[in-house]
Amino acid sequence: MTVLASAGPVWSQTPMEDPLDARDAKRVERMEKVVRELRSIVFQLRDTGKPVVVQPADTDARMGEMAVRLIDLEQTLRSLNGSFESVTRDADQARRENIALKRDVQSLTERLAALEQKLAEINAPPPEPDAPPQAAAPGDPARDFAQARQLMLAGDYDAAEAAFAGFVETWPDASRTPEARYWLGKTLTVRAAHADAAKAYIGAIRGWPQTPWAPDAVVELSRSLVALKKPADACQTLAEFTRRYPKPPANVASRAAATRTQAKCAA
Repeated sequence: MTVLASAGPVWSQTPMEDPLDARDAKRVERMEKVVRELRSIVFQLRDTGKPVVVQPADTDARMGEMAVRLIDLEQTLRSLNGSFESVTRDADQARRENIALKRDVQSLTERLAALEQKLAEINAPPPEPDAPPQAAAPGDPARDFAQARQLMLAGDYDAAEAAFAGFVETWPDASRTPEARYWLGKTLTVRAAHADAAKAYIGAIRGWPQTPWAPDAVVELSRSLVALKKPADACQTLAEFTRRYPKPPANVASRAAATRTQAKCAA
């Protein structure tokens, strides 16, 4: 009796082991979840009579699906980045080619203008008949003009410049002084003295004379203004050219159009 009494308290203090460990508990929880889903499916089929689409309840499967989509998105993003880089390179190349093309066009325009100027000088109207030199009195304006013009036709532009400048100074009121200023401007243009050339052309076209050389003098003035980096003044001069000389010679009209493009005049 004494032994039994002492053994009783020892047995009552020993804890009982949990029959379910942590893994078993998780399994039971998943089974209960599956049972709840099956019951829901059975009740839904009974109530609606429609086929039931069972969606996977496993979180791991959903996470795997999301991972696959994320990989696809990353690949698409890399592909788009590659396409953008290619487009950017193509745009840069096109921009460089456009700049080079503009330079070529400008160079071609300048060369064409120079050729047209030479052609205009070759096709310039011949001087009006002057009295024979031997019949002219000393210091006769007709003789001086003819001599200056002859020097220019011979290609001696330096001597022609001096001769026309002397004519303008000596005969400021002669009938051919405006034309002398025009040819003086031509000689100055040849050696790129654009500021002096512009002054000569302005003196030549004062009053907008209706002479064969006047339209060309206006175009030459516009070209000098472009060379002096005064495109606005050049465009204004060309607008007046169109109004004052509506039917200029074809070669003069062509050079006026080229100058208008070079000065970037508004249409």
